[in-house]
Amino acid sequence: MDFDPERLKEELITAYDSAEDGLPDEVFKYITTITPMINVDLLVRDDEKGILLAWRNDYRGSGWHIPGGIIRYREPASERIIKTAEKELGAKVTFDRDPIKLTEIFVPQRIRGHFVSLLYNCRLMDGYDPMSFNGNKQPNDDGYLRWFTECPDEIVYGQREAYVEYLKETMKKS
Repeated sequence: MDFDPERLKEELITAYDSAEDGLPDEVFKYITTITPMINVDLLVRDDEKGILLAWRNDYRGSGWHIPGGIIRYREPASERIIKTAEKELGAKVTFDRDPIKLTEIFVPQRIRGHFVSLLYNCRLMDGYDPMSFNGNKQPNDDGYLRWFTECPDEIVYGQREAYVEYLKETMKKS
């Protein structure tokens, strides 16, 4: 059977009416295997506590990472920052309008292997303690949050190459 991209496009449009409504997870995951993703990463800092990182333990690997999320079709980066903060930190954040770093990340895996990452400087709202978001999570549970004043060794692949030197420099200045 010959591949017909127009037929595939029409089938997707017919099945899902509009990408603006969002795609089912399985379709979205497939699309992320064949196209670069643009994501926002949230660099949350506290002058006394350091930088807030989350533990990741999923099919893409395990280790500490800067919380982030993939921008959806027609979604402003600012909206994805807000949604990511709520989902991954259980918090509201304020953030600088412009990213502080733009990085292209290539990960040698079939699922989500190419990213254009926009790193944003973020601040937690006054009085919020992200440790309350941990609840009963243990340090190696997916989503566990921790403050760091020095860059940990176990940064997830992709972010390790993109951010470790930046994190080390940033933490030295704090």
